[in-house]
Amino acid sequence: MARKVTTQRKVIVTAIAWTLGILIFFPILWTFLTSFKSEADAIASPPQFLFFHWTTENYTEVQSRSNYLGHFMNSVIISFGSTLIGLVIAIPAAWAMAFSPTKRTKDVLMWMLSTKMMPPVGALIPIYLMFRNFGLLDTRTGLVIVLTLINLPIIVWMLYTYFKEIPGEILEAARMDGASLMKEIVYVLTPMAVPGIASTLLLNIILAWNEAFWTLNLTASKAAPLTAFIASYSSPEGLFYAKLSAASTMAIAPILILGWFSQKQLVRGLTFGAVK
Repeated sequence: MARKVTTQRKVIVTAIAWTLGILIFFPILWTFLTSFKSEADAIASPPQFLFFHWTTENYTEVQSRSNYLGHFMNSVIISFGSTLIGLVIAIPAAWAMAFSPTKRTKDVLMWMLSTKMMPPVGALIPIYLMFRNFGLLDTRTGLVIVLTLINLPIIVWMLYTYFKEIPGEILEAARMDGASLMKEIVYVLTPMAVPGIASTLLLNIILAWNEAFWTLNLTASKAAPLTAFIASYSSPEGLFYAKLSAASTMAIAPILILGWFSQKQLVRGLTFGAVK
C-alpha cells in the first residue's frame, strides 16, 4: 500500500528541487547573459544581472575570428564516432559478462571501472608519444580512438546492468529456434535493450562532447573540437570574459538542445529494469 504524502511535504520537496535546479543551472544562465555584455560590463563590480547594454558583438567577433562550423563538425564526428565504436565493442562484451559469466567476470568489471579512477595526466606522456610515432596527433581518428578507450568501461558497465535485467530464457528460446550467436545479439538482445542502449548512447555522447583534457593535449587546429574552441579565448593577454562566454554558449548549446529533446529517453533508459 502506497504511503500518503502530505501537501506540506510536497511543497517542501518541490521547493528544495527548484532551489537545487536553479543553483545548478545558474552558471549556465550567467554565462549566457555575460555573452551579451561588453567586456567592461562583464567585469563590472557589482555584477550587472539584467540591466546592462545588450550587444551581439561578441558572437560576431567569435564567428569572424574562429571557424565555429569546423570545430562543431569535429565535435560531432569525435563524440558520435567514439560512442558508436564503443557500442559495437561493448555490446558483445556486456552480453558475455551478463549471460556467460565466469568466476573472473566481477574482477574484470571492477578492473575496468578502476581505470576511470586513474588521473588522465598519468597516461598522457605514453599516449602522446604513441600518437606522435603513429602520426595521430591533431587527427580526428586519434581522438576517436582515445575517447573510445576512455569511455568504454562506462559503456560496458551500463550495458551489463541493462542486460542483466533481460530474462536469459528468452535468449535460450532463440538458440533452440536455431539462432546463431550473432543473430541472438542483433535480433533478440539488442531490440529488447533499446532503452538502455539509447541512454548509454546519449550519456557517452555528452561525456565525449565535454572531454577537454585529451582534446586540448592531442590536438592543435585541424581536429580541434569545441572544447579547444573555448580554450582559444584564454590568452596570455588575459581572459576576455564576454567573448569567452559567447564561445562557451555556442559550444554547449548543441549538447543542451540534444539533452533537452532526449531527456525522456535518457530517464527511461537510466531507470530501465528498476521497476518490476
